[in-house]
Amino acid sequence: MEVDFNKNPDGLIPAIIQDAKTKNVLMLGYMNQEALEKTQKTNKVTFFSRTKQQLWTKGEESGNFLELVGMKLDCDRDTILVQVNPVGPTCHKGTDTCWGEENEQSYGFLSQLEAVIASRKDDKENPDSYVASLFRKGINKIAQKVGEEAVETVIEAKDNDDDLFLDESADLLFHYLILLQAKGYHLNDIVQTLQKRHK
Repeated sequence: MEVDFNKNPDGLIPAIIQDAKTKNVLMLGYMNQEALEKTQKTNKVTFFSRTKQQLWTKGEESGNFLELVGMKLDCDRDTILVQVNPVGPTCHKGTDTCWGEENEQSYGFLSQLEAVIASRKDDKENPDSYVASLFRKGINKIAQKVGEEAVETVIEAKDNDDDLFLDESADLLFHYLILLQAKGYHLNDIVQTLQKRHK
């Protein structure tokens, strides 16, 4: 990896720290060549402290190390994306990230949909909520709906109407997310199961 440490007079480049699993950005630090070499040698992320004017390995005092997974250099060769497995919170204030956010796995809109489903699971004040009504009817009704949507998806897969196939697929996934929560699970539990099977 040919890093250009000469772009800045102080010989430092930004190091963006990203969780290798969740893909969330955890913090920003700075590295010089010595910090980069130490990171590669120890597999623990080391920065150059601009305040103390010396190297510091993240976690050397707190025990909250950033274990190196991989590094990528940007197109100008003057910024590094450092992918890590964090051991404990990353921020010195005790939060998962330096922006005060939780370092949770996100699946974009599907995670938003899971949150909506969760908010309606025990919603007794909204009698018109379809999701709440399914939860009230219990696991048998929810499982039945997943079965019905699966059959309809299979039927549409054999036809040539792409719009109907996508509609039924969306219905199947939606009801499956409800079933997961009815059983006390989330999409991330399924992802973890698939990851364990992956070789």
